[in-house]
Amino acid sequence: MPLQRSHTADKNIVDRSKRHRNSDVARAVKKTRDRLSQQAGNPDFDREMLKLHARAMVGSVAAIPLLVVAIMAAGLFAGMSGDILVWALLTMSCYTGLAFIARRVDRMEAARIRPAHTRHTFLLAHFLSGIGWAYFASLGCAPCAVDQFPVVKAVILLLAMAATAIMASSLSGALLATFALPVVVYGWFGVQLMLPVEAMMVALLAVALLFFAYVARHLNRSTVMLLSFRTEKDALIAELETAKAMSDEARRRAEDANLAKSRFLASMSHELRTPLNAILGFSEVMASEVLGPMGNPTYRDYASDVHDSGRHLLDLINEILDLSRIEAGRYLLNEEPVNLLSIVEDCCHMMELRARNKDIRIVQDFEPELPRLFADERAVRQITLNLLSNAIKFTPTGGEIRVRAGWTAGGGQYVSVKDNGPGIPPDEIPVVLSAFGQGSIAIKSAEQGTGLGLPIVQGLIAMHGGEFDLQSKLREGTEAIAIFPPTRVMEELPAVPMKMAAAGGRRR
Repeated sequence: MPLQRSHTADKNIVDRSKRHRNSDVARAVKKTRDRLSQQAGNPDFDREMLKLHARAMVGSVAAIPLLVVAIMAAGLFAGMSGDILVWALLTMSCYTGLAFIARRVDRMEAARIRPAHTRHTFLLAHFLSGIGWAYFASLGCAPCAVDQFPVVKAVILLLAMAATAIMASSLSGALLATFALPVVVYGWFGVQLMLPVEAMMVALLAVALLFFAYVARHLNRSTVMLLSFRTEKDALIAELETAKAMSDEARRRAEDANLAKSRFLASMSHELRTPLNAILGFSEVMASEVLGPMGNPTYRDYASDVHDSGRHLLDLINEILDLSRIEAGRYLLNEEPVNLLSIVEDCCHMMELRARNKDIRIVQDFEPELPRLFADERAVRQITLNLLSNAIKFTPTGGEIRVRAGWTAGGGQYVSVKDNGPGIPPDEIPVVLSAFGQGSIAIKSAEQGTGLGLPIVQGLIAMHGGEFDLQSKLREGTEAIAIFPPTRVMEELPAVPMKMAAAGGRRR
């Protein structure tokens, strides 16, 4: 069978063999990043601008026709009959064609829009709508009896210019294409009259056209900026979707790895412990020479080494199983009222022999009395033993370990184990608190360990709702503090008077 290529799963967050999970997101990211680099002249960018213009014209489709109807009604009231009706019909027809083109572009898919052709079509439609306004600029009103009728026409043209500058700002040149011809026609007829007022109106319309063109240009830049912001927002959303997909993939892989680890530990726990117990038992019998002396004393030493190695391996397996149950949330606490001082004192007595072999003195500094703690006795004992064992490992010969137990400032209870060992550098404390982590100084100077003692302590304290604090200074020592919260402390019940107890007994 050919060997399969191994995947570096620990180095890759996303499983590279499952690209289909993130293909849609990757395409969205590429699309939005391309849109971020777009500028005017880019086909995709021009399509977006044309869609915005079409949407603006469709949204304001009734504005200019309402103005035309109002002007027609005023003209009919003033006495203009045939000319004003022809102008209204012509202008409404032109704007109807412009609205039809805008609606068709708005409903069309962006990829199907031909930017150059659509732009020319829009400009032509705006120019045709401007023919209606040019015809209006050429109108006269002899029966109206209005002396300043050219001024009225100029004001109406200014209103139409302002409305068009706002509505058609997304399309560059739309305002000039619409009102360049009407202004020229108005100027032509105004010059023929040779009156100061008409000349002033011509100049005003010319300046207004340039001003509104300037305003439309700035509105166009604002539209471009808004489009850029929207594109950046789309890019951010796409990046978030990518991060979410990567997170989901990482979570799935972590769950698969955790499930595989749980299955491995469940199946291998019995398979490893059974032969280890046999190795420990037989090696202890051989080392103790229970069945008779050995011919060669080296064999007895070998048997002791086998027993020590087997004990170390069994402790490692037990610690790994405990840490795995804590991380998986399967470590069940058997909570009951316990006496913290008694448990810590028993643990100190248990570790006294190991400390004495290294000429280490254990100093106990306890509060006189502490109320009971609602906790798991086995977990509290394991916390204390792990802290003491860790301190003995890292304390040099002739050193001292100070064990304290008492009240916290917030009303909880704590266990503190402080040694005068080599200490831990501040940047290595997170490493020490991680599974199988050991500091550089500890690796050189201490006994061999598994690196699981402190993570187990941290997990057990967290299950009790408490905190674990590790404080250390180089060449001064380390202090490990396990803090139980005030909610775990049980209040002492008041004593029951003898008369009340007797009375209660008689009633029963």
